[in-house]
Amino acid sequence: MPDYIIIGGGSAGCVLAARLSKNPDISVLLIEAGPRDRNPYIHLPVGFFKMTAGRLIWGYRTEAGRQIGGRQLVYPQARVLGGGSSINAQVYTRGSPEDFNDWRDSEGCMGWGYADVLPYFRKAEGNDTFGGDCHGSDGPLGVSSQTPHPLTRAFVQAGQDAGLPFNADFNNGRQEGIGFYQTTTRNGRRSSTATAYLHPAASRPNLEVRTDTTILRIMVQNGCAIGVEILENGRPTLVRAEREVILTAGAIGSPKLLMLSGLGPADHLRAHGIDVLRDLPQVGQNLQDHTAVDVIGALRGPFGIDRYKRRHWQVAAGLEYALFRKGPVASNIVEAGGYWWGDRNETTPDIQMHFLPGAGIEEGIGTVPGGHGCTLNSYHLRPRSRGSVTLASADPGAAPRIDPNSFADPYDLDRAVDGIRMCQDILSQPSFRRYLRDIHLPGLQVRTQSEYQEFARQHARTSYHPVGTCRMGGSDDAVVDPQLRLRGIDRLRVCDSSVMPRLVSANTNAATIMIAERAADLLME
Repeated sequence: MPDYIIIGGGSAGCVLAARLSKNPDISVLLIEAGPRDRNPYIHLPVGFFKMTAGRLIWGYRTEAGRQIGGRQLVYPQARVLGGGSSINAQVYTRGSPEDFNDWRDSEGCMGWGYADVLPYFRKAEGNDTFGGDCHGSDGPLGVSSQTPHPLTRAFVQAGQDAGLPFNADFNNGRQEGIGFYQTTTRNGRRSSTATAYLHPAASRPNLEVRTDTTILRIMVQNGCAIGVEILENGRPTLVRAEREVILTAGAIGSPKLLMLSGLGPADHLRAHGIDVLRDLPQVGQNLQDHTAVDVIGALRGPFGIDRYKRRHWQVAAGLEYALFRKGPVASNIVEAGGYWWGDRNETTPDIQMHFLPGAGIEEGIGTVPGGHGCTLNSYHLRPRSRGSVTLASADPGAAPRIDPNSFADPYDLDRAVDGIRMCQDILSQPSFRRYLRDIHLPGLQVRTQSEYQEFARQHARTSYHPVGTCRMGGSDDAVVDPQLRLRGIDRLRVCDSSVMPRLVSANTNAATIMIAERAADLLME
């Protein structure tokens, strides 16, 4: 019987399994629904464009969006060891100090202010460029500076033409400006939490990893989590935990599994014939995501990476990577971006951008006439809209209902328009204009505020950053307390992106890893 059962081998689960099993007196069982991370595209930085579709994701789609013309969005969520860190674009950004201070001051998350969490960011980080008070150089997670594509360099110069200052380090406590992103890579390969944390710990006798294993529910007796029920040889089987069950299935999977286990909104559970063990109305609520809109430029010639869609260029890139660990295969493609203000009343920047020197790279995003393009996406960092994750049925194999509720608050739509205009302005600057034939999307027919709003509704998509559905907080209505313990149930914690009470002003993977690092210390205490 293991001491700890960890449900979900994603970004957080791999960290926790490695950290807890470092103590030889503790036994750990990590259970993952998906396969091991053997797909070669996972480990090539450029391979992320293959990860937004296929068998390594759950294949979810959202509910029809009321404010986006009734569209259902592709909603990739990882189903593989390493989770999001195995399929994401590897951009390493943490969020602003104010984000975490707001968790503490506004949400009652004592112990989660910036001064509290910074040591855990540093503990995780093995940075090949930056040091000092804000960075770590010897942590498990590889964080690297890239050699940017020439078109990426032109974009960063264009951002400065537009008035944004150059920012060499978006994780030094000040985000505003334009610059090159660091990535979770090491020596030309992806540094997921599976490769950085779990694989080095795999030989420990006190750590067991089960993949391709379906978890049916968390087992609770007399208000205490005692283990999990898995599907084994076609039959439900109970696996007991001696100490605690730790849920790390992410912002979609964690609330789904809690509700299937009878832990969630009572009326909703009863409607699906599930016995209510604990009425927790906020489970599955408070869903937040960054809703992005892409501005796509058509280039005058083969200045970007779209040439590598042709076979002979792919062979050349593969040889360069095999010989030197350099070139387009070693790039995450999303090499640069920036932070700036849409609403100047905000204390910190509220718009983030990502530049890709190609078009039609991610699932659902089109290419351009002529075949050579670039993509600049933006999103509002702190959306006011809130969505939900609910059950479609009591069948564990059924996909949940995911409703991001994008643009439900008109403020978010206005900020999306600010981001689109900002992107158009940067791509129109002299440093970039010499490469640009025209801005393909939005076209010249989009001129007025209402036309920009309609364009945003038609082209909005997820940035793959869902959080908040098992909200942490100091009040009784929060799903988990600041020690990540599920309220009202003993020996059960949630330790992943779902506990974030509010979105961070950044890509979310680094903050998820930080949560897991801090959770490991909380458990050891």
